[in-house]
Order: sequence, then structure tokens, then C-alpha cells
Amino acid sequence: MLSHFPTGVVIVAGSTPGGPAGVAVGSFASVSLEPPLVGFFVGHESTSWPPIRSAGRFCVNVLADDQAGLCRRFSQSGADKFAGVTWRPAPSGAPLLDGVVAWIDCRLEREIETGDHSLVLGSVTELEVERGSRPLLFHRGAFPGLELPYPGSC
Repeated sequence: MLSHFPTGVVIVAGSTPGGPAGVAVGSFASVSLEPPLVGFFVGHESTSWPPIRSAGRFCVNVLADDQAGLCRRFSQSGADKFAGVTWRPAPSGAPLLDGVVAWIDCRLEREIETGDHSLVLGSVTELEVERGSRPLLFHRGAFPGLELPYPGSC
């Protein structure tokens, strides 16, 4: 049932002593404008989130509709997710992936346990639009794309 609700896809990435770490997230949302806060959910079983949490800072990379491969890569457990991936440091030092629609640099504000996931809240420190592409959507196990009659319509 819940797979019938489409979600945007982001990669949450951090710079850790062991190198860059990242995790694909389909539950990202703007939480507050004043103060600027964003949030997402991450599973308790995630092995990618703990090193990012320890860094205390992360960059939310909003994937473009031509980056489904990155989503699949960062959804896997145990692999070197950054092998062959081009990125540069965001202002916080966290990985900012090349080709994303936008990025949001954050400081970890709070983490709240909620069932088998945690709600992570990040305080926005900087953000920028990188390119005017359509965002990557996930719906019913696939990436269907987003068709709009014209840019900016709703």
C-alpha cells in the first residue's frame, strides 16, 4: 500500500575518518523554515548512517531523474559506494555529488527513535540549486519520471 505514494530520492553523505559515507533516503522533507530544518528517516539496521551521525554534519544531495544508478548504488549495503563517483566537498566538507539537482548542507540537530527507524533532523547551514533538472522519483519499486506540462507548474 505505501509503495503507491511517490517519493523523491536523496543521498545523505558525510565525511568520516574512514572516508566518505552515504545512504539513499526516500523520506526527505523540509521540516521548518524558521529555523531552517530538514528531516529524513533512516533504519536502525543501517550501517552507513552511524559514521555520518558521528561526523555531526552531512550534505543532502537531491538526485536528478538521470541518477537512478546512484540511488541503487547507495541503497546497497557493504559496497564501496563512492568508487567511481565524482564529488567535491560541500562547505561542511561532506560529499556533494556531481550532477545533483540541489544540495543542502546540514549540521545534525537531533535524532529521534521512531519504531524501527530514527527521524533525523538537520539544521540547514547552506544550500544551492546545481541544475534545473527534474528530481528522481521512486514509485512502486521503480523510477517512473516526472512529467510536467511546463517548468514550475503544479
